[in-house]
Amino acid sequence: MDRFASMSVFVRVVERGSFAAAAEGSGMTATMIGNHIRALEHLLGARLLNRTTRRQNLTEIGRSYYEQCVSILAQLQSAEIDARDMRTRPRGRLRVSAPIIYAAHRLAPAMKDYLDRHPDVHVELVPSDRMVDLVDGGFDAAIRVGLLPDSNLIARPLAPSPRIACAAPDYLARHGMPAVPADLTKHNCLAFGYDSGPDRDWHFILADGSQQTVHVPGRLDINSGQALREAALSGLGIILMPEMLLENDLAEGKLIRLFPDLPAPTFPVQIVYLPERKLTAKLASFVDFMLERFGPDAG
Repeated sequence: MDRFASMSVFVRVVERGSFAAAAEGSGMTATMIGNHIRALEHLLGARLLNRTTRRQNLTEIGRSYYEQCVSILAQLQSAEIDARDMRTRPRGRLRVSAPIIYAAHRLAPAMKDYLDRHPDVHVELVPSDRMVDLVDGGFDAAIRVGLLPDSNLIARPLAPSPRIACAAPDYLARHGMPAVPADLTKHNCLAFGYDSGPDRDWHFILADGSQQTVHVPGRLDINSGQALREAALSGLGIILMPEMLLENDLAEGKLIRLFPDLPAPTFPVQIVYLPERKLTAKLASFVDFMLERFGPDAG
């Protein structure tokens, strides 16, 4: 028999005072009630009730077991209510991984609006350029930039991320302005350093819509977008980085965009999460917010 069902029956018998009274309105007969009690006594190896034809009393073990059953069943009911509530009302801790630049320049500034809408949600934003494992890391969702490998994750597209080639006015004054992407082979290009090596194959879209890959030279590799930006601002060389990192510098003239007449190459961006038959309310609310704020059709 189901142990929790038997515990519920036992509590009902104690509170109603007899098998017959416990059977009323329960959908069970007194015999079935008795079977549950006997099953518990067999499991515990002890008598729970002293029964006569007219009355029943709890044994010492039965009294202790009754008190613990009441506590356990109350906790179980509370857990069930919480689980149902989490399906209908956004609440609890939401753990999200995102690339460092995206976290700093897109997610962090938007968190006030999300948290204002959902006061019972606590967001734990974990910036990382590593592709985290959602299960092992305990993440509800992650932002992924670039082409996704095959996986069982659900992926919802967000607005793509443009990459901008740029340099400081001081660098361009000393070394000249590249006219076309191929001219980058004559410049000091600062590359992002991945675990697999520096990214020195830069991709561009030409005016006719074709794509061109230029293998760029350079003397500095850094595995931090913010550090690359600082190196470019100092006049050290040319960078190809996400526009979101460079927006203010470009607007203030601290960095100059190269090849402004060419379409900016883009990387796909997605929010990914584990497949569930039904999303928790907190995750559904976050996915909806991301699509509204950063989706392909967001204004």
